[in-house]
Amino acid sequence: MTVPGEPIDVLLVEDDPGDELMTREAFEDNKIGNTLHVVRDGEEALDFLYRRGAHEGAPRPDLILLDLNLPKYDGRQVLEKIKSDADLTDIPVVVLTTSAAEEDILRSYKLHANAYVTKPVDLDQFIRAVRQIDEFFVQVVRLPRR
Repeated sequence: MTVPGEPIDVLLVEDDPGDELMTREAFEDNKIGNTLHVVRDGEEALDFLYRRGAHEGAPRPDLILLDLNLPKYDGRQVLEKIKSDADLTDIPVVVLTTSAAEEDILRSYKLHANAYVTKPVDLDQFIRAVRQIDEFFVQVVRLPRR
C-alpha cells in the first residue's frame, strides 16, 4: 500500500501535446514529486504496462490517467484490457477526456474505470482538475503497491 502523501508513478496516456503539457504543469505546480510517465497511443500504453520493447524497464504505475480518443487502440480498448488482466486490474484508472457523452461515461464505468473526468477547455480549470485528481490519489486514497 502507498502511504498518503508518498510520491507515486503516474502513467498519462495522452496523444494531445497541449493536454500533456498542461498535465505536466499541473503536476509540477503541485510539487508533490510524483513521476509522470507519458505514452501517446493505446499500443504504447500496453507496451508500457506489459514492459515490452522500448518500455522494458518501465515501472508499474500507481495511477493511470487515460484519454479515450487515442490512435492505434482507443482508450476504451486499453481500459478493457487493463481491467480484464489480473496483474493490472488493481491499478486505478481515471478517464481524462474531452468527451462528455453519456455513452462514454457509462461505458467507462461498465469497464471499471475508477473515475471519469471531462477535460475543462479553460487552461486554469484544466490544471485545477488535474491537481484535484493528483491530490485525491496522493493525499487521500491508499493505493495498492506491488
